[in-house]
Amino acid sequence: MANYYAISDSTWELLEPALRLRHLQKHECLYQSGSHPASFSFVFQGLMRLFTSDASGAEYNKNFFAENSFVGCMTALLTGEPSRYSVTAVEDCVLVEINHAAFRRILMTQADLMQYQIAYLEKNWLLHKDARELEIVQQDARTRYLRFIEQFPHLSERLPQYLIASHLGITPTQLSRVRKTLGEGHWPETTPK
Repeated sequence: MANYYAISDSTWELLEPALRLRHLQKHECLYQSGSHPASFSFVFQGLMRLFTSDASGAEYNKNFFAENSFVGCMTALLTGEPSRYSVTAVEDCVLVEINHAAFRRILMTQADLMQYQIAYLEKNWLLHKDARELEIVQQDARTRYLRFIEQFPHLSERLPQYLIASHLGITPTQLSRVRKTLGEGHWPETTPK
């Protein structure tokens, strides 16, 4: 968090009661679509995915969250409406779960936490979202994949091909073709289990 803004010891003392350590196993659900989440989480170890499913069961992976990132159904937390997304563990995970209501109360009283929140949101939500929206409509599959491995080189080998394909808005077969033209090797897992 200090990479965005320094948080004082007194603010940390206020935050501590709102935090809980959680362990999730691979494929375990943290937040379920249709639920009303009460928290968001910091990924200390592991890899999470945020996704939605259509009526036929096809999944779209909106985003992946590895170590040192925050994951949650933020729209649902802010609006009080049921979540449109689910969050599950891609790998075994260690998380710090943060009570959203308590976090918001502290946020409204602590200037350092406000400054942190502004810096974090600007970089990770606004700027990333804007770039992502342009990629989906303006770039072909090859360009989207190359940008993905440039932005997330640590994830390209940790994620199964079908999850990356879903995130890029293409089929696993299309991604296989792209990878083949780039001379990349075999993926460890190509279909959901």
